[in-house]
Amino acid sequence: MRLVIARCQVDYAGRLTAHLPMATRLLLVKSDGSVSVHSDDRAYKPLNWMSPPCWLIEDGKLWIVENKQGEKLVISIEEVFHDYSQALGAEPGLQKDGVEAHLQELLAEHIKTLGDGYTLVRREFPTAIGPVDIMARDADGKSVAVEIKRRGEIDGVEQLTRYLELLNRDPLLAPVQGVFAAQMIKPQARTLAEDRGIRCLTLDYDELRGIESDEFRLF
Repeated sequence: MRLVIARCQVDYAGRLTAHLPMATRLLLVKSDGSVSVHSDDRAYKPLNWMSPPCWLIEDGKLWIVENKQGEKLVISIEEVFHDYSQALGAEPGLQKDGVEAHLQELLAEHIKTLGDGYTLVRREFPTAIGPVDIMARDADGKSVAVEIKRRGEIDGVEQLTRYLELLNRDPLLAPVQGVFAAQMIKPQARTLAEDRGIRCLTLDYDELRGIESDEFRLF
């Protein structure tokens, strides 16, 4: 990971245009190729960013970050105050709390909660950027990736979007649809998900717990 603190101007050109005037900011460059621009507020959320797959070209004090769609993040640097790189090593992954982990277990056990004809492929389906909570198939046999959260927020939608972009490159899986499942989904997250063609599903934890399992029953 590379951390650069610099006085810079940022311009984005793509599906829309955006401009950040000259100011001191943090530029975060990750090994996955992503570049994000941060200010000293907004908690963890960047002012602007480019998600992978993308590439960074440095031409002196001009950074150009471009993705395969031709969208560009252009960073004009006036002065660099700090430039530091550090390898972080392998990420062990997020340890989910009991409720979220149990939701995954329950939904996998009662996969038809997603719809009639759905079948489970596996839980914790592995990808290069982390495991998908549940991989399933719908009644037509099409692949469905499910991301499960206790609280459905924009970050969860972004996470599922990254999984879908990667999974849809696999011809054995594509096309892969997405389902964003949570006990409560914030309106902004629902709007973003639906705009990206991701189905939202509100889970009732108590109802799922109350479904009688027939896994070990003979009759």
